[in-house]
Amino acid sequence: MRWAVLEVEDLHVEFRTRDGVARVLNGVSYAVAAGETLAVLGESGSGKSVTAQAVMGILDTPPAFVTRGSVRFNGEELLTASPERRRAVRGSGVAMIFQDALSALNPVFTVGFQIEEQLRLRRGMSRKDARARAVELLDLVRIPSAAQRVREYPHQFSGGMRQRAMIAMALALDPEVLIADEPTTALDVTVQAQIMDLLREVQRERSMGLVLITHDLGVVAEVADRIAVMYAGRIVEQADAVSLFRSPGHPYTAALMRSLPRLDSSKHSALETIRGLPPSLLRIPPGCPFHPRCPRAEDVCAVDVPAFAPLGPGRGSACHFAEEVVRG
Repeated sequence: MRWAVLEVEDLHVEFRTRDGVARVLNGVSYAVAAGETLAVLGESGSGKSVTAQAVMGILDTPPAFVTRGSVRFNGEELLTASPERRRAVRGSGVAMIFQDALSALNPVFTVGFQIEEQLRLRRGMSRKDARARAVELLDLVRIPSAAQRVREYPHQFSGGMRQRAMIAMALALDPEVLIADEPTTALDVTVQAQIMDLLREVQRERSMGLVLITHDLGVVAEVADRIAVMYAGRIVEQADAVSLFRSPGHPYTAALMRSLPRLDSSKHSALETIRGLPPSLLRIPPGCPFHPRCPRAEDVCAVDVPAFAPLGPGRGSACHFAEEVVRG
């Protein structure tokens, strides 16, 4: 693998609530190189967004507490860095596009002001230069009439335009890694494709690392170099995109693949579903967290937590029977 710009290792996060301690992340590890796209895939509640927020240092404490692990940017440990240093890295080193652009943008300030503010505070630009750069960024993300739209408020933008404005804000400080948390949620299919094309184009031009958080297997298949599959706060499989789609190495991944509609199947055949529900993070079952829903589960799965084991160059799976799953 190329030099990793961002490395997450054995990350544990728990939420301390009135109902008990929710173990939201349970040893998450991944790395992203310059110019690489890592897709983080999984059902809602699997820990995808919490991992990103822990990397960015924006978890609310309390109730969230990072109890163990490491987050390194260009080899520098961030979890033990000073608040000032973390703020310096946030935006200029690692930036994030949030899932809900309408909530992430401040409704009482113009879109231009919100882009300009970080340029003035972090780059020391004058108001005039910051405004000119904001127009350039809006033009970069293909917002028409950028010089006029820079003076408008978030509610005056469509959903796709707000998402583009969020991308412009994230790119303002030239980050080396961009985390995109469900960047196409609630957008129609045509706009989704435009947003993903835009992200790929910007990534190629800047050689950024891209962490794409999603549950959309179609998006993953098109853009990802590598895929990390999450379940109940753990990464249960990592592989390059081609290998994972061709021969998944974890029963959960295989079940996700079977839930996709296929062009070569009968039009009357029903899509497969994964039985049951994801576990409560307040009461994660012993052994493999997926075993209550797993068609391959055996007695050992209810007792022993499977280690994340290699399945070949650049791929691995946390399953007692991973090699059998790969063979089908």
